[in-house]
Amino acid sequence: MDTGFFNRNAATAPSIWPVGALCRAVADSLDARFNPVAVRGEISGFSRASSGHCYFSLKDETGQLRCAMFRRAAGLLSFQPREGDSVEVRGRLGVYEARGDLQLIVESMQRAGQGQLFEQFLRLKAQLEEEGLFDAARKRPLPALPRGIGIVTSLGAAALHDVLTALARRVPHIPVVLAHAPVQGAGAPEALIKALTSLYSMARAPAGSNPDQMPVDLILLVRGGGSIEDLWAFNSEALARTIIQSPVPVIVGVGHETDFSIADFVADLRAPTPTAAAELASVPRETLLNVQEQLAARLSQALGRRLDTEVQRLDMAQSRLGRPSARLAGERRLIDRQAQRLDHAARLRLERESAVMVRLSERLKRTPAPLLLRENERIARAAARLPVSAERSLATARERLERAALRLSGLDPQRVLERGYAWLEDENAHPVTRADAVRSGQTLSATLADGKVDLTVLGARAR
Repeated sequence: MDTGFFNRNAATAPSIWPVGALCRAVADSLDARFNPVAVRGEISGFSRASSGHCYFSLKDETGQLRCAMFRRAAGLLSFQPREGDSVEVRGRLGVYEARGDLQLIVESMQRAGQGQLFEQFLRLKAQLEEEGLFDAARKRPLPALPRGIGIVTSLGAAALHDVLTALARRVPHIPVVLAHAPVQGAGAPEALIKALTSLYSMARAPAGSNPDQMPVDLILLVRGGGSIEDLWAFNSEALARTIIQSPVPVIVGVGHETDFSIADFVADLRAPTPTAAAELASVPRETLLNVQEQLAARLSQALGRRLDTEVQRLDMAQSRLGRPSARLAGERRLIDRQAQRLDHAARLRLERESAVMVRLSERLKRTPAPLLLRENERIARAAARLPVSAERSLATARERLERAALRLSGLDPQRVLERGYAWLEDENAHPVTRADAVRSGQTLSATLADGKVDLTVLGARAR
């Protein structure tokens, strides 16, 4: 009985597989039946090894699948996978023989639903880029010392705490105004536009028009990271065109460093994170104080050097001047000598004039009256002829001058140049008048009627 029973079981017993062979057979079956495969699920237990490989599980309400993504494929990711992300992956099912586990080798990954949204993003990006909304030329520099900073984000966003903490640490003296708006959801774009518009009115207000209103010189539009659906409000065309209309520079810090939105491209400056946006908007007070101290030190040094220079100049002038009393005494002696010489010359001149007058008076006394009368008449006739003679002499001199000017004009080198000639000079400004005075390759300067021309000698031929 026992032997028969044993023989019947042996006749129907299955083949005995080695474990490794069975795992390989199952892997071959999976490969032939399913691969390549696309799977949608939620990331769980994501980790990145030092080798660059990524390990995680994909799960949904009814199942879970172990996944591995090797470094090459992980390096092609356009985003940073995080716990709880809903993703779509493509890869190949297999069996990890070391543990006998079913495993999906992931070759590509994208956020679930990202394909359609990403296409919309690319279409709007191309449209706005063609309109010039992304041009670097229209982006404005940030103010070095803003009087006030406006922030647009949600009151419940973690990004708000990060931004306020950074600003309080770096620029506690700059006031901040918050314009609340939800940063995701159906009505988020309209709320963000409304919040920005309220800050624009504050920025446009004339200085001093409302003492109770804080001036706004810079605006931060921020929110934390999330999926493409979470960040979709910042891909609104209406929001992008509102950012363009800002009267002051706008910094957009949305998501993580790998996240990009349309708002990033139209902003005056894109920050990789909300905290980075706050840091870009604020020069630390310590830095400004250090700069002020450096400038004060440089000013003090420059003032000291200037004072030293002026003191040296004063010392040199004093040494040249000597004692003022001695210089004054010398000037007085010089003035006395000049006064004596002038007095002596005046007395000599007076004596000579007196002698001449005496001789003239004696001659007049000896001259007969008729002779005096004739001399007076002759002087009167000469006085009458004098204007005519002077005019004639002037006309003659003028004619001589005109003839001389005409002859001189004929000798004017400029007139010669205007007839097509040129004045040649070598590199030392010496005139060149002979062909055998130049050499091939020499640089000459030719003066023409309206300017100069630089020439290079190709050859010279003497007549």
